[in-house]
Amino acid sequence: MRDLRRYARQTNIRLFVGFILILFIIGDSLIYWLYSREAAILGLLCLVMGLIPLILIFIFLALLEWIVKRAKEE
Repeated sequence: MRDLRRYARQTNIRLFVGFILILFIIGDSLIYWLYSREAAILGLLCLVMGLIPLILIFIFLALLEWIVKRAKEE
């Protein structure tokens, strides 16, 4: 029998990574095409800065999950 929680977690991670890749590749390419190289660099910088809070939340939740799993084992 399949572990549905693991499957759901993998699917969510893949969807998030796909979204980020599409946002960075297509979004920054459109900025480059419509405006210029300098605008694309600034757009990339803004995308990275906007991604930092999401990464911090993901790390925090992963840490909480690790703590809960460790507490259940004891």
